Order: sequence, then structure tokens, then C-alpha cells
Amino acid sequence: MSKNVTPYKGSELGKKQQVTEMFDKVSSNYDFLNRVLTFGIDVSWRKKVVALVQSGNAKKVLDIATGTGDLVIMMAQKGIEEVVGLDISPGMLDIGKQKVKDEGLEGTIDMVIGDSENLPFKDETFDAITVAFGVRNFENLELGLKEIHRVLKPGGSFTVLETSQPTKFPVKQGFKFYSKYIIPSVGKLFSKDKNAYNYLPESAAAFPFGEKFNNILLKTGFNSSKIYPQTLGVATIYHAIK
Repeated sequence: MSKNVTPYKGSELGKKQQVTEMFDKVSSNYDFLNRVLTFGIDVSWRKKVVALVQSGNAKKVLDIATGTGDLVIMMAQKGIEEVVGLDISPGMLDIGKQKVKDEGLEGTIDMVIGDSENLPFKDETFDAITVAFGVRNFENLELGLKEIHRVLKPGGSFTVLETSQPTKFPVKQGFKFYSKYIIPSVGKLFSKDKNAYNYLPESAAAFPFGEKFNNILLKTGFNSSKIYPQTLGVATIYHAIK
């Protein structure tokens, strides 16, 4: 990232610990606010991620920063045989585990606590790995990407869905206003953590999106990567191959 953005600017804790604390606090309202703040479009973005994973005939998939489990549930419902959801936040995982149980998918999905920069898996374990709205929360981006590369099988895919910054007028100006004023205001109304919905747009603005992130993927060992801008550039899907 161009700068190190953290949720609690006065805190002496590292970014990893701050992100864990923040997501624990917002977990109960996270799904609701996601739907509201993206007008439900995030669901269609996740469906595109699942389609890319399926295109590689993946049978065993890891979803990092799985949060409340939306993506792992989608993948399991589409017939992927074994899905692991990993997150650093116990609060988010608790919500996700309940959703998995409610869907009757406990035999397909394993929800585990873990750190993206120190993954608890052997080399070349997974056919595909995904991250949705999580890579900008990595404390050390390149270290996390190298760990992902390590546990991915040769020829396997790494698919990232992340917020990006529109570059064309007037979407650029409208999105900047929405991120700076609307997202924090709505977040303060419904969230238990007033800092969270300031941090989320700030971290998105600082993230090296587009070709910059693509170059980081190539630098950390991936052989190829394609970029798929979504909804006028407010989000981007990256699909890399090891």
C-alpha cells in the first residue's frame, strides 16, 4: 500500500490486531451494512468470483478473510467439494459458522481461525484460493500473497475481489463523495464501531488497485493475472494463476 491505514489511529496495537478488534465489533451488522452500502451489487460480484473458480474445475478451495461466509456458502452451493473459510476475527467466524449450519453445509465447509500471513496449511494444498474485500486489510501485503502462493497448487487460481477507485468523470467524483461522507454516516448509524466505516473507505483509497496490484501479484510469484473491473470501476476482480 502507498500508506499504512489502520482502524484506530491512536492505538499502539499493530494493524492486524486492530483489524481483528474492528471486525469483532461490527460482525453482528456486517452483512446488513454490506447489502445496504453496495445496494446489493456485491452479491453479483461474488457470483463472478465463484464462476472463475469453477472454470478451473477446483475441488478444494480456500477462502481467506472469509468473514461471515458469504463466498464459501456460494461455492459449496455450486458443488465445489471441499471449502475452507479462514478469518482472523472470531466474531465474524461465529456468524459465518451459524450461517453454514443454517444452510446444512457443515460437511462441505470448514470454518477456521487463522492469519493470512502465516497460513496453517502445507505447501500446495488448494486447487484455488479466493479473497473478497480482504487483501487491503493485510498488515504485510506481499507476505500474505507469498503465503497464498505457497499453499496453492501449481496451475491453481487465486481470485481477488476488492474495492477500487473509479477514474472517469463523473463516477470518480461521485464515488469519492459517497466514500467520504455517505459510508461513514450510514456506518455510524448502524455499526457498533464508529471508526470502522471511516477505515474501510480510507483503506480502499490507499490500496494499489488495477495494474499496480496486478504487478504485485506477478512480483510475488504468480505467472499471469487478468483484471476485470466491476460496476464502473468501484470494484475489481483479479484472477491470477500459479
